[in-house]
Amino acid sequence: MHPKIILKVLGILLMVFSLTLIPPIIIALIYQDGGMSDFALSAIGLFIAGFSLWLPSRKEHHDLKIRDGFLIVVIFWTALGFAGAIPMYFATGINLSLSDAIFESFSGLTTTGATVINGLDNLPHAILWYRQQLQWLGGMGIIVLAVAILPMLGIGGMQLYRAETPGPIKDNKLAPRISETAKSLWYIYLGITTACAVSFWVAGMNWFDAIGHSFSTVAIGGFSTHDASIGHFDSVHIEVITMIFMYIAGINFALHFTAFRHMTVQRYLSDPEYKVYTLILLGGILIVSTYLYSSHTYASWEDALRFGSFQVMSIATTAGFASADFSSWPAFLPIFLILMSYIGGSAYSTGGGMKVIRIMLLFKQGLREVHKLLHPNALMPVKLSGKPVSEKIMAAVWGFFSLYVFIVVLATLLLMAMELDPLTAFSAVTATITNLGPGLGEVAANFSELSDPAKLILSFLMVLGRLELFTILVLFTAAFWRK
Repeated sequence: MHPKIILKVLGILLMVFSLTLIPPIIIALIYQDGGMSDFALSAIGLFIAGFSLWLPSRKEHHDLKIRDGFLIVVIFWTALGFAGAIPMYFATGINLSLSDAIFESFSGLTTTGATVINGLDNLPHAILWYRQQLQWLGGMGIIVLAVAILPMLGIGGMQLYRAETPGPIKDNKLAPRISETAKSLWYIYLGITTACAVSFWVAGMNWFDAIGHSFSTVAIGGFSTHDASIGHFDSVHIEVITMIFMYIAGINFALHFTAFRHMTVQRYLSDPEYKVYTLILLGGILIVSTYLYSSHTYASWEDALRFGSFQVMSIATTAGFASADFSSWPAFLPIFLILMSYIGGSAYSTGGGMKVIRIMLLFKQGLREVHKLLHPNALMPVKLSGKPVSEKIMAAVWGFFSLYVFIVVLATLLLMAMELDPLTAFSAVTATITNLGPGLGEVAANFSELSDPAKLILSFLMVLGRLELFTILVLFTAAFWRK
């Protein structure tokens, strides 16, 4: 490992993050409702901290090794989560405790969308903008943004890219150079965000709400500038736009890139993960909408379809927006929706969960084991698009799934030991490790009533889910630190 290089990179990334506090300062100047000094002082402090880390090691030039990449990503996401809490902790008119500010910051950066704040409609615009912006930066990953500029500073970025990018298969690059890959991802991300913001504005949102909700929609984050979330607008047009862009953001961004580069939709139609992702959403919409209508939760099929389809799209992609209080629906539906979040979006998307590709591989592996009972000596490789998947990848998927289940069970029991009821404990763990946001029971509205230790545990689960377990847990192995 190269400690000086690690400090240099962290210093650069902290300085870059400090610059992201400039937009909230501008918003505070425009609306004149507070927050300017809080963000200005925070930006200065973070820039000085980053500069202090960068200055002593500024002349160091080495390629990052795989261990350096993992360590930088984990340290930076942790440091950024705490740094991001600073403006909210010191902000006037919001009165967050330290644990609440940390929880809110991690929730934003990991695009979880769980909140401890009540009275969003009365908050200063700068705070509201900042929360939405945190999700947008975390959506594609601020690390990937930094990777685009690291080569210009004499630092290779491939190891950061591999450690941060979500999904089971991380070595495929969209462009020959890693910096070009990162730039391509961000161009696509920015383009989709712009289209989403314009669509919201045309549908009736003011420009502030339109941009803010485009940030959290494309990031599949779920933060809103209003307590009632998307339900605040009570607009079918806005709900449809939100569903469309949640759906787009939940698709593999490599598919977006190749489809745009070749100007064809065939890339989507020939991708097995995309097809399964779409079928899962359509199936969920059919089940939920039919159940809402047949159980007389809504009197008309149109209302059942409207609210059912929105909540399926929101929960299944792990966005977490709300157009209705789904926790009050018949008990089958909230549990069904929460379980759908474990599947999540596609690999290489801004969605959370275990990713559709992993669920596909697990299902195919299960079918293979059944067939082997009939043909024990046959060679039956798991295939995707007619190509065999290596046993190395299959072993990694099984390992990920086993570890995921173990952590969910362990964390649920830990929260129950803190005197939370089973439904609240399980849904809180699910909402954070899948980066979903809303839960059930005591956390159906928000997470403000939880104890400080519970909030810190859930904050850790958010990062664990965002970085997909192994990136963090590898640091707890003796082999990682062995020379």
